[in-house]
Amino acid sequence: MKKGWSDIGYHYVIDIEGCIEAGRPIDRAGAHVRGHNKDSIGICYIGGLAKEKNDKGQWVAKDTMTDQQEHATRELIYSLRMVADKQLTLHGHNEFSKKACPSFKVSEKFKDIL
Repeated sequence: MKKGWSDIGYHYVIDIEGCIEAGRPIDRAGAHVRGHNKDSIGICYIGGLAKEKNDKGQWVAKDTMTDQQEHATRELIYSLRMVADKQLTLHGHNEFSKKACPSFKVSEKFKDIL
């Protein structure tokens, strides 16, 4: 919000312990992936960076999703599908931009529920 944003761009945030926090209201378009905000639900997990930086001093993308975060993500997706009463597709931000997040391939990590 210090950057002038109205609020968080994601609808849900999953913390390290797997606690699901509400972000932007679900009935409001997100601000999480340009060109796809009006037709998607944004879920963010805390993490995605290695503890060390590269030789340029930049943080290195790494899958740091905890078991608790993965379980919470699966539960959230299941719940959203139940409420929407339809099969929702899953995608990572990295499928729509040059960004590394979520630092893994959604199609591999969640292949059993795609």
